[in-house]
Amino acid sequence: MTQQPTPGADLERILTSARRLGVELDEADALQWLGAMAATDSGELVVDHAAGVFGHRVSMLDFSPEDLAHFRAVGRLVGFDDAPGVETALALSGSAAQSKIQTYPGDCDYFERVNIIAPTREEACRRLAELMREKALATLAGETYRLIEVKFGNYPRDLRRGERLCRAGTPIAWKPDEIRAGRLAGEGAGGEAVEVTWDEVAPDPGWCKLDWVVADPVRRQVANASNMLDVTWEAPDGSITPLDGYLDPYFQEVYLEAESVPVFSKLVRHVSPDALADYVAQLEREVRKYVAHEPRNYGKAAKRMYNVFRLSGRYEEAAFLRELFDEPTAVLYQVHAVLRTVEEAAEPGSTISLDTLLAQVDALILDVLRALEGPEEEEIVRLLLQLRDTLTREGQGGIRSTAVEAARERVINLVNNFFHDKLVGLPSIATYLEEMSAGE
Repeated sequence: MTQQPTPGADLERILTSARRLGVELDEADALQWLGAMAATDSGELVVDHAAGVFGHRVSMLDFSPEDLAHFRAVGRLVGFDDAPGVETALALSGSAAQSKIQTYPGDCDYFERVNIIAPTREEACRRLAELMREKALATLAGETYRLIEVKFGNYPRDLRRGERLCRAGTPIAWKPDEIRAGRLAGEGAGGEAVEVTWDEVAPDPGWCKLDWVVADPVRRQVANASNMLDVTWEAPDGSITPLDGYLDPYFQEVYLEAESVPVFSKLVRHVSPDALADYVAQLEREVRKYVAHEPRNYGKAAKRMYNVFRLSGRYEEAAFLRELFDEPTAVLYQVHAVLRTVEEAAEPGSTISLDTLLAQVDALILDVLRALEGPEEEEIVRLLLQLRDTLTREGQGGIRSTAVEAARERVINLVNNFFHDKLVGLPSIATYLEEMSAGE
């Protein structure tokens, strides 16, 4: 009979590869994680009663409640409140939900289940349109935040907006002024003026997502915060229908309030039995996008590969990737994301203070000094100092400079080189990357 691999045997292979690639590995932590994964019931929900959070057991293994107060504070900005006929369950997702291993997360991503109880689907869609516009208008700008855009509805016809052709059926990204007006303008196929209204697209809400840039005055940091909605309609007979046609699974969320367990449980009973396989397939499509097409992004690919491996039983590869996210050079992934956020926070009309932006750039400089050495360190620090000097001399209005683009381009190149070299250093992951690239 073939003997199943043990956590100890997996760990020895990981240690060998880590030593060869110069990756520092916490042996005790890796062994504990491998043992926990081997014992995991893939369908089990875990509630942390002390912290008041819950999620899939695999997700909870990577979550640390250390920054829970901060995430809940941002959640009060981005989340929707329960109301008559509206039930919600707000969760962290992405790297924010993996705070135990993602020492250098990128953005602050949220995911929210919104269940609307209404007599008809049309009424549920109308209520959703109302809720999203109210939320956007209430959070347009404040001392510590600014709304960037809202995705709601699909284009009912081909429309040209400036230089961009927006095809019928693709998601609409609404800017704050357009949300205020409740309409956006463009050109039709013959060059004629065309208008699309918020209410017009409400019956086909599609992909619903809100994006802000937020500042933390205490930490003196800025970050992108988003909330992706999974909206369902509950009919009078109790049936549940996703308004976008698909009920999302729950394999990467950590829900922030234990009181949400009843609505969560009611909704996930309707998740497809094939949800796990579908979710992994979706992640692999994203991996292919990042490794088979220019511009390649091995950092984003690695984050998705980690979830593919931990959900499909490839624990050795997942454990190796866990360690990469904690490597000093991985801080550059965060540097690249924060540079974009600083740029967005400094756009005309922003209410986020210049002092907060300068403090964030100073923190980035220190992160680079800790992570790098030699010519690469000198080059990126020089570019960040140019950015700081531009902010100091010209204020927020001068942020869109060649220094920003040059710094971001150089940083993403370093991130790509770091993750690529480490990923291909583990033979099984190198083979997987070849398969993903060949799949295109």
